[in-house]
Amino acid sequence: MNVILAEGLSGLSGTVMALIASLALGVTSGLLGTYVVLRRESLFGDMLSHAVFPGVVGGFFVSGWMARMGWVESEKNPLVILSCALVAGVLGALVVTVLGYTTRLKQDARLGVVLSVFFAAGIAMFGFGQPAGVNGFLYGQTGAIDATDLVLVLGAAAIVVVSILIFHRPLLVVSFDDGFAHNLGYRVMGLTLMFSVLLTMAVVVAMQAVGVVLVSAMLITPAATAHLMTDRFPRMMMLSVLFTVGAGVIGTLISGTKEGLATGPVIALCATAIFVTAYLFAPRYGLVARFWHDRSQRKRIQRENILKDLYRVLEREGFPAEGASVSAFAAERRLDPGSAERELKMLEGAGDLIRGNGGEKLVLSEEGWGHASRVVRNHRLWELYLTNEAEYQADHVHDDAEIVEHLLGEEAIKRLEEELGFPETDPHGSPIPQPSSTPPQPTS
Repeated sequence: MNVILAEGLSGLSGTVMALIASLALGVTSGLLGTYVVLRRESLFGDMLSHAVFPGVVGGFFVSGWMARMGWVESEKNPLVILSCALVAGVLGALVVTVLGYTTRLKQDARLGVVLSVFFAAGIAMFGFGQPAGVNGFLYGQTGAIDATDLVLVLGAAAIVVVSILIFHRPLLVVSFDDGFAHNLGYRVMGLTLMFSVLLTMAVVVAMQAVGVVLVSAMLITPAATAHLMTDRFPRMMMLSVLFTVGAGVIGTLISGTKEGLATGPVIALCATAIFVTAYLFAPRYGLVARFWHDRSQRKRIQRENILKDLYRVLEREGFPAEGASVSAFAAERRLDPGSAERELKMLEGAGDLIRGNGGEKLVLSEEGWGHASRVVRNHRLWELYLTNEAEYQADHVHDDAEIVEHLLGEEAIKRLEEELGFPETDPHGSPIPQPSSTPPQPTS
């Protein structure tokens, strides 16, 4: 079957084969990488990429021996090489698991031990025999993939995709909480072993594209990028595949423009470029988005604090029809006239404030009254909650309320009012305003 498929694909050009391989590797690595990131086992993929190296070198030796015996045609039979690499990867995963059950070592220490020992064994084996072709697995050679290699890549991709379609839910539950998965009746050890085998298979076939050293970049970087873009796991999987495929295709095309330009590093750099773009411009978790969100939050809190203090001035003076004086507002805020004027201009710009009597009198607009009464209501309800339910002293609740008043949503406030019995005054006897855009009837 493999021979028939290889013969059917042999008519394709090297560039087309490289692109198809990049697509298949992108799907494989993108899907599995999301689970790796979710399980917080990024170093596990790096361990596997190094643990398979002695299997690769051993595969060259075994393939050469089998060719001399007449059992295979080529001394570099890809099926033999990748099979030996798969065995080495699974063995490395088993060693990590055994060390977890038999020692007190944390997972990062176990992974570090296995990674260094297996990779050192591979380097020693390579130095002993120095089989030709191993460098391609170290640095990646997507452009050198032939029809037989492509069949193996496509086969591995098909196995991974089918396995994830069948076992997606169990793998997801185990990734989130293996104890909960055990209580649900899932065979956690079996699922973990199956995932390790799938991940090893993905690492083995990805080695031909990006090499042993950089294969973890295909697994981790695109999945981490997708994690910056969304909180929903299905969407994260799709984005991870898209980013992995994009990095693979673009890296393959770029590396083909210059002879001697290794494919693996170029693909890793493309994946990193995509990650940096998402890190800066992701709609929710990007650096720019978080900067603007924090900036808007600071401005909102400042605006609410100004409105709250102006409300207190108006309340203390009985909500006079002509409004409060600028000097009274500055005294409440403990500001000099220039600073007070800058804050008042902020309220005017937001449509919260109306100036009267040549700018010397301050009246809240309907919109400003709605914002001010809401933040004062939040503040006083939370003070009452702390004194009634948490048994705080009335003179110790102000500072906490200053923080929480900006965080409480309307639903939380409604529940708070119901729990407190719809109170009318706070612990200090001040009335709790009701949400409204209409100020109380002013006094003359």
